[in-house]
Amino acid sequence: MSDEMVPVSLEDDFSFVCSPDVSCFNQCCRDLNQVLTPYDVLRLKQALGLSSHDFLKKYTLRHNGPESGLPVVTFKMEPSTQYACPFVTTTGCSVYQNRPASCRMYPLARAVVRSRDTGQMVEYFALIEEPHCHGFGRKSGQTVGQWLSAQDVQEYNAMNDKLVEVIGLKNQIMPGALDGADADRFYMACYDLDTFREQIGAKGLLSGLPVSAGTLKHAMDDDVALLELGLTWIKYVLFGLPIKLEV
Repeated sequence: MSDEMVPVSLEDDFSFVCSPDVSCFNQCCRDLNQVLTPYDVLRLKQALGLSSHDFLKKYTLRHNGPESGLPVVTFKMEPSTQYACPFVTTTGCSVYQNRPASCRMYPLARAVVRSRDTGQMVEYFALIEEPHCHGFGRKSGQTVGQWLSAQDVQEYNAMNDKLVEVIGLKNQIMPGALDGADADRFYMACYDLDTFREQIGAKGLLSGLPVSAGTLKHAMDDDVALLELGLTWIKYVLFGLPIKLEV
């Protein structure tokens, strides 16, 4: 944990406010290397009424994660706008209700560790104190936990934790970068959900695999269920785990 990060608990007072009245408003939305999770992409493409393919092509870049070796998606930032988020405006975020998890969490960082005793995921939080941010020291009248609840981040965290589980398995079973075909499968099942849906429906991608008709129908009708199926399919197909595709 860096010097800029101070551990906090959910019960601690949260002395931070972000609003147009703060002099640095919108500055944290510039000069970014903004990583998007699969659930971030899902929410944003739905909010914009775009297919996942069109959203990814227009707004994102694909990289290989230096630690996981997995495909990573970031916002496509333009030098002409000082590398600003494509959705920041003078009055704030134009996709605020569907903003990414990292935006919801800021200025907090969250880490999760699986307990060896219970097998449950345990959360840890830290405050990111960056000099450019002038929102610190302002009384919000909330605890860390209350502030997080107000940011509506719980569903994001739950979905992102499922990705963390896949990354952990990947690091144990297949350290290093995935080859091209496996990387493309991961990218499709996590980020390019509409292509994944098309491959299932038109190409029979899951034919012969133990997916119930009910599970398959739910996934074809619902993006969140499709993402959950995609993460399960990745564990089954890429890592060779004997996991039934019942989600």
